[in-house]
Amino acid sequence: MTDLRRGPLVGVTVLDLTRVLSGPYCTMLLADMGARVIKVEQPGKGDDTRAWGPPFLDGESAYFLSINRNKESVTLDFKPPEGRLVLERLVAAADVLVENFRPGTLDRVGFGYEQLAARFPRLVYCSVSGFGHTGPRRDRAGYDAVIQAEGGLMSITGGADGPPYRLGVAIADIVAGMFAAQGISLALFHRERAGRGQHVDVGMLDSVAALLTYQASIFFATGSSPTRMGNRHPTIVPYETFPAQNGEFVLAVGNDDLWRRFCRTVDREDLATDPRFGTNQDRVGAYDELRRILTGLFSTRTREAWIELLTAAGIPCGSVREVADVLNDPHLMAREMVREVLHPTAGAVKVLGTPVKLSGSPGRVHSSPPLLGQHTDQVLTRDLGFSPQDVERLRAQGVI
Repeated sequence: MTDLRRGPLVGVTVLDLTRVLSGPYCTMLLADMGARVIKVEQPGKGDDTRAWGPPFLDGESAYFLSINRNKESVTLDFKPPEGRLVLERLVAAADVLVENFRPGTLDRVGFGYEQLAARFPRLVYCSVSGFGHTGPRRDRAGYDAVIQAEGGLMSITGGADGPPYRLGVAIADIVAGMFAAQGISLALFHRERAGRGQHVDVGMLDSVAALLTYQASIFFATGSSPTRMGNRHPTIVPYETFPAQNGEFVLAVGNDDLWRRFCRTVDREDLATDPRFGTNQDRVGAYDELRRILTGLFSTRTREAWIELLTAAGIPCGSVREVADVLNDPHLMAREMVREVLHPTAGAVKVLGTPVKLSGSPGRVHSSPPLLGQHTDQVLTRDLGFSPQDVERLRAQGVI
């Protein structure tokens, strides 16, 4: 079988014990960069997201397809002794183990970090959980909506006079997966120097708190929690959506030089010399009046006309686009951010590409998300040394 993997992680084997989103997103990022990812799933059921839908494509969940490309699927129940034996062999062959069970779950079956590190000192062991493996809330379950709420994101998302909102994507899961992939890469780099693996502990709450950045700094500086401001930026003006004749567009004037250029471009140089609006600090203080003036100005043309004019002058701006518009964007196509893979049952399936473009060792989307247990026999016989008779016995016992 031809190996289509390429990228800086070729030669790294990842044992993926995760399900749902944060862990699978992490291991997909590693697989995109060349790692071999063996995804262990529950026999007869698989990853929870295999059942999340509609929509389904010939029985395959669109949700599952979005985060499991470039992986191999092995079904295994590792609760019985026979299953633990198989899992031990998988661990022995792996460079990285990724799990997102509640803290302590794998310790109880003999596969916690301390237990495995004693036997496999080079193993990089990554745990993704809601609240991390230390602290008073380590045992609490963490789902994305809960973490967005607990992590403060919902309190700063939504209209100023409206209720808090969850972001339209599962940002807590996704950013935790990103940090986990980064942590694993750092641990592998350290292993090359020190010869030993280590535990990578990623909490979703930590990950969301890390996203607060300047909002956290506002609190540190003032002692007051930032509030919801709709699309308005708390420290930059103008930097938000504005209504044109036929729809919303975004204007992002990030410094005073851009402000002066903007004023010349829209033939309102009087605004640049108005002492109320001269500096960004001035504009933040006079937000309401400037917003009123700009809203009246932008109501005189279509958003396409404004975007064309402002873009030609180098003023950052853009349409508020629907997902369909984004995924049909010729620019993203040229950047290979929409790829097509051939799935065993669903046929040609579109997936997102990898956003990290490496010039010397690029990753790639090379294979479709696997069918449940698609690679079980192959991995057990070719990689772990089980005979075909052993595999059939394990299948009869319900272990695989």
